[in-house]
Amino acid sequence: MPRSDVEAAWAAVEALGRRPGAAAIRSLFTADPDRPARMTRQAGDVLLDLSRTAIGPEVLPALLALARAAGVERFRDAMAGGEAVNVTEGRGALHMSLRIPDGAPPYPPGRGHSEASDAGANQSGTALTQAQQTRARMRAFTAEVHEGRFLGATGERFTDVVNIGIGGSDLGPAMVARALWTPGAPMRAHYLANVDAHAWEAIRPQLDPKRTLVLIASKTFTTQETMTNAALVRGWLAEALGDGAAAGHFAALSTNLKGAAEFGIPEARVFGFSDTVGGRFSLWSSIGLSLALALGWPAFERLLAGGRAMDEHFLAAPLEDNLPLLLALTEAWHVNGLGYPSRAVLPYDERLARFPAHLQQLEMESLGKGVHADGSRLSRRSGPVVFGEPGTNAQHSFMQLIHQSPVPVPVDFVLVARADHSNPDSHRKLLANGLAQAEALLVGKDETTVRQEMAASGAAPGSIDLVASHRVFSGDRPSTVILVPRLDAFTLGQLVALYEHKVACLGALWGINPFDQWGVELGKVVAGHVGARLEGRSAGVHAATEASVAAIMRLQGER
Repeated sequence: MPRSDVEAAWAAVEALGRRPGAAAIRSLFTADPDRPARMTRQAGDVLLDLSRTAIGPEVLPALLALARAAGVERFRDAMAGGEAVNVTEGRGALHMSLRIPDGAPPYPPGRGHSEASDAGANQSGTALTQAQQTRARMRAFTAEVHEGRFLGATGERFTDVVNIGIGGSDLGPAMVARALWTPGAPMRAHYLANVDAHAWEAIRPQLDPKRTLVLIASKTFTTQETMTNAALVRGWLAEALGDGAAAGHFAALSTNLKGAAEFGIPEARVFGFSDTVGGRFSLWSSIGLSLALALGWPAFERLLAGGRAMDEHFLAAPLEDNLPLLLALTEAWHVNGLGYPSRAVLPYDERLARFPAHLQQLEMESLGKGVHADGSRLSRRSGPVVFGEPGTNAQHSFMQLIHQSPVPVPVDFVLVARADHSNPDSHRKLLANGLAQAEALLVGKDETTVRQEMAASGAAPGSIDLVASHRVFSGDRPSTVILVPRLDAFTLGQLVALYEHKVACLGALWGINPFDQWGVELGKVVAGHVGARLEGRSAGVHAATEASVAAIMRLQGER
């Protein structure tokens, strides 16, 4: 669509956000007693309730009109069809192809068939073939490890797998392993990311070197943090098993066969992945090998199947019922319509403790952009700050700010209806707390009610005057509730893919490229200069950095 049409659609949404009472939510329930049912959608196992947002009967049509003007459907289909939607790197974003089962065809070219569609279809077919070949190798390797056909240097079976990676090579798999691992699983998984050796020192005592398999997850096999940690772990294995035997405990998730071979890892234990899959979208690829090893191959396949189920919904559902798009439109309304610069993600399930961290990277690395895909400067905000903790921990942490700060913070409440433990009272209390927080944010408490309650409890008038305003809650603070019946590999796959597709929709709405991450690169380059300076060599660093380096050297010299 012409940029003028997109801007007109944005102007309509932003004008609705400037109206008096635009942020009001409670009045929408008064006007429409059926609002909860009217504002709830379901796809597969995922139920999305948007009723606690200020998306009213005029706002939703305007948001849907924006989606059509911004070409969300066209962008979605182009992505699925393999077109080069990652315009700054000239390639597709083919993470959906990783979830296509064996024997199924690639997704067809998008609407408006063209030469770009043909090229995309070719790229998509190639990526699918590579993904399925790699998946077959992963399945075979997992079976070899679990069946004791691939053993450690001393003939012991592997009981632990250590995944050494960072960013997308760590956050997604670590989140899934935390969510799905149970004591009966085939292996234990450990994740080492931070270049700080304290991270390795925390993991090391849990491991027996004779029974530890190590995965080095780095596409280039040059990532500084990952290779530094790989050297640490290799030294530990060499000390226990001998230098020649240590390499036999490693596999690589990389495209750099030469680098892996120099490390001692043969090609048979190197599992590649495509440039068309960004790190934060890669847990479905060979980057998920730690999951297959720790959880078992059937669980990994169910994870892929859950993601595939959400893919099919995203590609087929009309915009009015499309969960990823509705979630994206809600975010656009909050960020651009109402001016809310942050969002909290609160999973009320301890197993999802790392889900907010995964979404931090997925969303902020994808959407934290300052220019349109064509290079022109953005005229409005893009991605918000995303943070979170599992409930009920968050209630005793940052919920004070969410309830009473001047600027509202929208919340995603992620709830699991059925627990896998045998303590129903605990789970009832957990769910009650999650729904209570959503209700408290919506309903609030006015000063009249506060004064009445304090008077009824016997508080003195002077005390009431002093304290009453501190106990007022404005209410009308937005939240979404995302509910799944249980937490297993299939439902978690749906949840992760839901947010991946939400990111793609927001990329289209804001006209940005959500698949590159140039902001990650600058710090890496500068770190090389600073590292040289810390080693005492001359390097071109800023005066402020030079002062900090001098202070560090002085403190290191003080014993």
